[in-house]
Amino acid sequence: MPINPKNDPPTEFTPPPNLKRTKKGLVIINTGDGKGKTTAGFGMMIRAWGRDMRTMAIQFIKNEKSKYGEQLAAERIGIEMIPAGRGFSWTSKDLSEDEALAQNGWRIAKEKIISGDYDVIMLDEITYPITWGWIDIDEVLEMIASKPKMLNLIITGRDAHEKLVEVADLVTEMKEIKHPYTDQGIPAQKGVEF
Repeated sequence: MPINPKNDPPTEFTPPPNLKRTKKGLVIINTGDGKGKTTAGFGMMIRAWGRDMRTMAIQFIKNEKSKYGEQLAAERIGIEMIPAGRGFSWTSKDLSEDEALAQNGWRIAKEKIISGDYDVIMLDEITYPITWGWIDIDEVLEMIASKPKMLNLIITGRDAHEKLVEVADLVTEMKEIKHPYTDQGIPAQKGVEF
């Protein structure tokens, strides 16, 4: 399936006229059914880290015992990362424990956000516990509204709540065109998926 069947030239971005230029920390959302939401978020964190910005991430689904590539890299370069889940919640035998872990992750996230100690915080896969009702969307919106002015928040996960999308400054939807597992049965690859 061609992405640009007419081979049209890319459109040039033109900012709106009389645009008032302001500096502020952004609320960035990577959502959608396609792969790459967390990967894009970590790319931004690495970029910020390269600029000597203080970065950290809370992973709402990843298990503290897991060793994904991004966790190993963050550990090596000194980016703080806090896993706050048990892994794939859809295989859980006790969702109340998953919910408690997500709520604890949100408690930690609120502390980190209001601390003023960071320039970039990623709330990785927080959309899932919001969708499941484990974390209250209005509480998340209140935290976004009261965050330090220059703090950049990166939010990742499928099905971002419409209220999150509304308050965000940048929203990117990852769309799956092809996937090696669903199209060819190729399992997850070390260094690509984990």
